[in-house]
This record gives sequence, C-alpha cells and structure tokens, in this order.
Amino acid sequence: MRRPDRAGGTGVVINIPAGSTELPEGAGSADGKGLPAGAMQVRTDFGAAGFGGACPPKGDKPHRYIFTVYALKTDKLEVPADGTAALAGFMINANKLGSATFMSKYGR
Repeated sequence: MRRPDRAGGTGVVINIPAGSTELPEGAGSADGKGLPAGAMQVRTDFGAAGFGGACPPKGDKPHRYIFTVYALKTDKLEVPADGTAALAGFMINANKLGSATFMSKYGR
C-alpha cells in the first residue's frame, strides 16, 4: 500500500497464498495474527511491521491509498523477518508475472 499524499508509510505484506480472496479486518495489525498462514509483513518506512491505518490530518483533503496485488512466479519470497519494504519490492519486481491496482480515498 502506498500513500502518495503523505511521506512514508508504505505497508507491504508478502507470501499471501494464491488462493486467498480477502484479508480480514485487522490483518495489518503489528502482530500479523489476521494474515493467512505463511504470509508476513515487512518493516514499513516507520521501522516496524503493521499498517498504521488511514489517518489524514483533520481538515486536510481526502488522502489517496493505493493498493497493488502481484502475481508472482514463485510461491514464496525469501525475505528475512526484519526485511525492509525496499527489499520486498526488489524481490517482487524480480518475480512479477502481473499486477492489479486500486485506489481508495479517505478524509476526516
């Protein structure tokens, strides 16, 4: 997930099983308990795993949140538990077969 209206905050989940069709609410929590078996979050730009949520400043225009799902030519990326979003992105691009992107907006 990218947030183009605010610096930092990229969230990355890797190794989601190919048969997964959804992620439950709270799947992006720091403990990753809501993720499918085998999936993992990598460190964000803030230095820890987990999705901080949509939270633009009050009174600001709605912020864009861009989500991309990738089809890979491998079942699993070998990224260490303390791996960064940049490392995961490199591995994703090296193994990418295709992708789909959607954008949502949120304002307070």
